[in-house]
Amino acid sequence: MKSLGPVNALYPMPVTLVGATVNGKPNFLAVAHVGIMNHGTPQFLSVGLNASHYTNAGIHQNGTFSICLPSENLMVETDYCGIMTGKNTDKASLFDVFYGGLGTAPMIRECPVCMELKLKDVHTYGSHEIFVGELVETFVQEPVLTGDRIDLAKVKPLIFDMASHNYWSLGNAVGQCWGEGKALKKKTV
Repeated sequence: MKSLGPVNALYPMPVTLVGATVNGKPNFLAVAHVGIMNHGTPQFLSVGLNASHYTNAGIHQNGTFSICLPSENLMVETDYCGIMTGKNTDKASLFDVFYGGLGTAPMIRECPVCMELKLKDVHTYGSHEIFVGELVETFVQEPVLTGDRIDLAKVKPLIFDMASHNYWSLGNAVGQCWGEGKALKKKTV
């Protein structure tokens, strides 16, 4: 094994469009630094943003934000939301924007999955703010459901890799979680 130093090797990550209302207007920022804080209810998710981002002010102002999961077909619009600032650009004009019950967390109707969050905590690490939000509601386009479950093959999420600076697509499922190890479990028990 070769040592690379402290290189973050958790990529690839899904690209998301984080939404916030800033100065009364919806804004979106492309972000791959999202995290699942726990399993169960209530569910908490995190978003890591450089403190200089325009979107941060809206999250602080309203105490709400959204995490929208774009499909591969939204690559151009998603990338644009990552390279332009909402200070000078109306990025929300690219999308059909809607709001859930919180009223201030803009979401994108073109994204197959959108999550509405209420801000619970903010942590500062160096130049970044980590926003922890409680998941209030998830909105899903019906065609990406299989039964009542989100089907990733139908969502076709856009995947970001920092090492190659490329967007990727999701490959095929290779096994069943909590099932593939059962054969090994039988051998060791």
